[in-house]
Amino acid sequence: MVITFHEKFAQYDLGEGHPFRGDRFVNVMKFFKEQDLLDLSTVTLVEPQPASRKDLLRVHQESYVDLIFRLAEENTPYDVETPTSKRILEAALLIAGGAITCGESIYNGKAKRGISLGGGYHHAGRDYGGGFCLFNDVAILVEYLRVKYDLTRFLILDYDVHFGNGTSDIYYGDPTVLYISVHQDPRTIYPGTGFAWQIGEGKGEGYNVNVPLPPGTSDGTYLYALNEVFVPLAEEFEPEIIIANGGSDPHFADILGSLRLTVKGFFNLSCTIRKTANKVCDGKLILMPASGYNPKVLPLCWYALAAGVVGLEEIRVEDPSEPPKEQPSCRKQVENTIGELTRLLKKKWACFQ
Repeated sequence: MVITFHEKFAQYDLGEGHPFRGDRFVNVMKFFKEQDLLDLSTVTLVEPQPASRKDLLRVHQESYVDLIFRLAEENTPYDVETPTSKRILEAALLIAGGAITCGESIYNGKAKRGISLGGGYHHAGRDYGGGFCLFNDVAILVEYLRVKYDLTRFLILDYDVHFGNGTSDIYYGDPTVLYISVHQDPRTIYPGTGFAWQIGEGKGEGYNVNVPLPPGTSDGTYLYALNEVFVPLAEEFEPEIIIANGGSDPHFADILGSLRLTVKGFFNLSCTIRKTANKVCDGKLILMPASGYNPKVLPLCWYALAAGVVGLEEIRVEDPSEPPKEQPSCRKQVENTIGELTRLLKKKWACFQ
């Protein structure tokens, strides 16, 4: 089990007053140490090298890469919520390098699973950024593994509270990548897309699976959706690796989302992903946790996610406050969404027939 981390990750700090601050990395590593996670004999901490320009160009258009490097040099923001600088760019390349290092560690036999700490910048597309994201390290990892190890079946599970529009756009017509996103109803949150009817196009039709959840969805209904959609699709698709990206923003105390997961919910989510990977792809799994905008709960949730991937049987970390109860209407709405997905995808997937 490998965890990639570099102290310069903290340079991915989007500024005072911005919800994405670099101290998340420092706080998480401190909490991991307090919980003795890094002392486990099964865990190896690795310092990554930065992703190269060649790595970026497997995913992003050259004109876009050139733009980001120029903006960083000029200290000019990409947009109002996504600043750039030399320090941010250096951190972004190291974080993407961490994802590649995780992939390398798995396919050269050093580890079965990896955690690319701080990874998962899923709002960046081939020729655009935004939503705090400059380069899509999820896709950079996929394309690296495709070229270096001839992989042909990737499953990306995006459990961030926001839909990963960049990752979805990149692979919308690609049947080698099954993209499953479980996120808050896009009518109520950024980026305003990621509906159940958006199932891919051309050869990729049926390989883009969106599970929008109503605000207020908590652990039980969230895990119900995961078990009804992600698990059977993974079993049928039989990917060579599962890449799971997200963070703590589905937590009930997060300031940018309205889902209601608890710390225990994140642990159960992570355990479900690990057990599914064990069943379908010999355990090959890379977790990429980046998001979360409540600094009090972020370390707890990232730890719960990491603990599930590491394989701990239980955690002794609890939420600092009592979660609100889920409204009964949430489960019914999610059941209706899964019914809609069944109708949309039954021609492609036997598990929905």
